[in-house]
Amino acid sequence: MAGVTVIKINAITVPTSAGDELAHRFAKRAGAVDGQEGFEGFELLKPTDDREQWLVVTRWRDEESFQAWLSSPAFGHGHRSESERSGGEAPKPVSTHSEVWSYEVADLSQG
Repeated sequence: MAGVTVIKINAITVPTSAGDELAHRFAKRAGAVDGQEGFEGFELLKPTDDREQWLVVTRWRDEESFQAWLSSPAFGHGHRSESERSGGEAPKPVSTHSEVWSYEVADLSQG
């Protein structure tokens, strides 16, 4: 289906003790992807149960838009820390694992 919104979910495993740091790092780069062609939205979902998986949910106009962002300088810049951007070392990762899931909307209700 052409023109169907594409959903990309980065499931990031983060020990409970490091969750606040993950949220802080995302807050520091808030809006970095907003101007990317085909970008439709972003959510950082924090677990409210015993899970250690945080979900980074992005919505894209199509797969091509997502792939264009992945290969753009903006992607690399947005995934470097402030320290790295100013010539310093990268901070220690807070995650222990991550994987990207791909979905498209099969049905929708906007209450």
